[in-house]
Amino acid sequence: MSGTENVPLSVGRGPTTHREGTVMYMLEQELSRSRMGEMQAEAAAASRARRLYLARRTARRAERAVRRAARASAAVY
Repeated sequence: MSGTENVPLSVGRGPTTHREGTVMYMLEQELSRSRMGEMQAEAAAASRARRLYLARRTARRAERAVRRAARASAAVY
């Protein structure tokens, strides 16, 4: 036994004050809010990109359908 098994981790650093704990809590909350905002912005951008992709794909399909209908109509007459 070296005698260090039951020594608290805060030895040498001094006791943490309530104010320091509050400051750390506030910093963690601000970091969490900031990260959440970043993640929401990323999700919104991904959602917009997906909707744009689907709209363009739908427009291409509609254009092809119009051309097919025109060819079919021309072939009948």
